[in-house]
Amino acid sequence: MKQLQLTSLPTETMSKTIKYFPGLSALRFFAAYLVLMHHTETIRQKYGLFNLEAYTLFRNGSTAVSFFFVLSGFLISYLLLKEDKESGDISVKGFYWRRVVRIWPLYFLLVIIGVWLVPFALKTIGFEYQMPYSGGEVWWMYLLFLPFLVNTLFGSSLLEPLWSIGVEEWFYIIWAPLMKFFRQHMLLLFWLIIVIKTSLITLLMLMDPQPGSFLDVTRQVVDTLKFEAMAIGGIGAYYVFHGTKSFDNWKIFSPVVQLTGFTLLIWRLVFHGELVASNIALGEVSKVLFNTPVISNLILYVLFLWLILSISLNPKSWINLDKKWLNSLGDVSYGIYMYQMLVIFGVILIFKNHLQQLSPLMSTLVFYGIISVGVIGVSYLSKFLFENKFLKWKSLVK
Repeated sequence: MKQLQLTSLPTETMSKTIKYFPGLSALRFFAAYLVLMHHTETIRQKYGLFNLEAYTLFRNGSTAVSFFFVLSGFLISYLLLKEDKESGDISVKGFYWRRVVRIWPLYFLLVIIGVWLVPFALKTIGFEYQMPYSGGEVWWMYLLFLPFLVNTLFGSSLLEPLWSIGVEEWFYIIWAPLMKFFRQHMLLLFWLIIVIKTSLITLLMLMDPQPGSFLDVTRQVVDTLKFEAMAIGGIGAYYVFHGTKSFDNWKIFSPVVQLTGFTLLIWRLVFHGELVASNIALGEVSKVLFNTPVISNLILYVLFLWLILSISLNPKSWINLDKKWLNSLGDVSYGIYMYQMLVIFGVILIFKNHLQQLSPLMSTLVFYGIISVGVIGVSYLSKFLFENKFLKWKSLVK
C-alpha cells in the first residue's frame, strides 16, 4: 500500500517529498458525482419527472464544489511549497502554464458549445429552450473567467458548473505570486486570507443589501470567491510539508477523531436536511453546525481538509480509496464535472416521454444509468482524444 510506503521514510523526508496522495482521485470522482446528482434532480424536477430533489443526499452540489476548493488549495499549496524547497524559488510562469494546458482547453470548448453551438442546434431542430442570455452579452465574462458573474446576473444555464472553474482560475492567478512574495510567511498569508474574506462577507451580510442592488450583487460575488476554503487547504499543506511527526502519530487520525469526522460528514451530506425539517433536538444541533452564516462554511471546510488528510496520509484510515478503478474515474473527474449538464439535458430531450411512462424506481434507475454511462464515456473520450493532447505541452515552460 502506498500509505504504508509513506510512513517507511524518515519523517522530514516523507513530509517534503510526497509525489502522490493516495485516495484523492477517488474523492474527486465522488465530489463530481455529487454535483451530477444535484443537477440531475434539479433538472428532473424542472421538467416534471419523478425526482429525489427533496432529499439531502441529492442537494450537495455546492457542498461538493466547496470540497474541490479545499482540495485545490491543499494540492497547489503543497506543490508550491515543495517547488520552493527543491529549487529555492517558485516559477510563477511555469505554474501558470501548467494550469493553462490543464484547464483552458476544456473550459473554452464548453463555452463554445454552450454559448453558441447548443442554442443553434436546438433552434435548428425546433426545440423550445430559451437561453437566459445571448452570446453577445456573456462572451467577455467567460473570456475573463467570470462565469460566476453570468450565473449571478442571468441565473442558471447549461454552463452553470463553469462558475467554479472561474473561481479557481482567479485563485491560480493570485496564489502563486502571493506564495512567492510571502515565501517566508506563508502560514500568515493563509490566515490573513481567511480573516479578510470572512470579515468582508460578514460585513456585507450585516449591511442587508436590497435584492438585486449593486451591493447585493457584490455580496454574491464576494461569497462566490471561496478563497478562504482554498486558504484552509493551504494551511493543511503547510503543516503536512513542515510536519515533524510521522503521520501515524498525528492526533487528528486517532480512532475517536475518525469516528467524529466521518460521522459529521455523513450527517451533513446525507441527513442534514431531514434533521432540520424534523422537530427533534438533533435538528437544532444540525442547524447550528451547518446553517450558521459564515461559521458553518468554515466548519465544513475544516471537515473537508481533515477528510483529505485522513484519506491520503493516515496509514490507519478506516477507509481506503486507493483503488485502480477509482483512480481511473478520478482522472476524468474534470470532464465529469464539465460535461454533466449537457448530457443530462440531452437525456431529457431524447428520453423524457419514455421516462414519464416508467415507475419512479425504474425511471430513476434508467435515468442514472444513462447519465452515468454517458457522462463518464464522454469524459474518457475527451480526456484521451482532446485534453491529453494539450497536457503533453506541460513541460514546455519551466
